[in-house]
Amino acid sequence: MSEDSITLRRMVFFGFHGDRPEERTLGQRFVVDVVLTADLSQAGASDSLEDTVDYGKVYSVVKQVVEGPPANLLEALGERICGEVMGISDRIETVEVVVAKPSVPLRGALDGAEVRLVRRRGGC
Repeated sequence: MSEDSITLRRMVFFGFHGDRPEERTLGQRFVVDVVLTADLSQAGASDSLEDTVDYGKVYSVVKQVVEGPPANLLEALGERICGEVMGISDRIETVEVVVAKPSVPLRGALDGAEVRLVRRRGGC
């Protein structure tokens, strides 16, 4: 497995995810980080977009998922993102997704809630 990676940090989208009716009605911001590993040596040598993972496509896929059909849980939303990102390119070896909900509907002081999922090609 390669140690090379591509990272997209703090992508912010508006979605209607959550298990409470007000979350589904009002919506809220979600913040997503994606780190994917892939062998980037060929792209480094060729300087060609065709030899890497286009992070513009990664951004578009994450946006589509977060702004798409609602999920009850951050875990389910993260799983959708992992699957869609992994499907972008066979070059992707692993994908790590962090989905954060800054405005958690809880009585108490906290900066938000987040889940972190890591998926590997081939399920290993």
